[in-house]
Amino acid sequence: MTAISYLTGFDVKPLSTSSLGIVTFTDGRNVITPNQLQCEAYGYTYDKASGTCSIFRFNTNLNRSFSNESNKLQGAGNATETGTINTYIIGEKNTVKGFSRNNIIVGNQNEIANSVSNANVYGTLGEATADNSIVLGGNAPTDNLAERQSIHLMYGTQTTAGSTVDSYLNNISGNYFTIPDNTAMYFHADVLAVRVGGTGAGSTGDFASWVERGVVINKSGTLSIERERDSIKSSGTVSAWRPTATVDGTNFIMDVRGATDVTIEWASNIRFTQIKTGVAL
Repeated sequence: MTAISYLTGFDVKPLSTSSLGIVTFTDGRNVITPNQLQCEAYGYTYDKASGTCSIFRFNTNLNRSFSNESNKLQGAGNATETGTINTYIIGEKNTVKGFSRNNIIVGNQNEIANSVSNANVYGTLGEATADNSIVLGGNAPTDNLAERQSIHLMYGTQTTAGSTVDSYLNNISGNYFTIPDNTAMYFHADVLAVRVGGTGAGSTGDFASWVERGVVINKSGTLSIERERDSIKSSGTVSAWRPTATVDGTNFIMDVRGATDVTIEWASNIRFTQIKTGVAL
């Protein structure tokens, strides 16, 4: 364990960590088992049943092995659940659900959902539910989780024909962003398309860009959308190309249309402004 300085007001500090993640403390001369206040002040998890301080919540009865010793937690009341690795938390009362990796939280009472990776959450009571997303929670400590927040994520795909097709969250086929129940979200998508090949009309390097924006709302499980599109700048043979935001089930969809025998790469930089109402709409 890297040497840790004494916190203000404390005459003990962490000394070492066992292979099971149990943290022992020292007063500079003696090895000490910390109490709950001391343990949590340094950002660790205190188990009242066993009276131990640990770097993660663990269960010796698990029939599979895992390690989250690479997580770094600074502040009281933070938790990383089973299978979480390479996660960094600065703040208080934040939670990263299990089987997540490579996440960062800075703030208070934020949460990263189960199996979500490469997410960044800042502020208060923000919630990340999508890989590779950036979330800013702008809530009072007494608000509900994700009541007011912004979410930044990417959709992408490649087209080779003139039909309308879905693009995908993180350019992974079949992946979409899910709109929570009883939630309204304003979206602003900066969409760019660039031709990279094909034998159809036009040339490699033709491009077009748009802003696709509107509001999507989930009323007790039923999604609806109001949207508009502005063309920004373009060059070449691109008149048939276009993006269109739509919904399917509880998923937000960014449809795109290219041209026959033209290979086009698509990227949509999407920002959502969210209000999760907490009431049935």
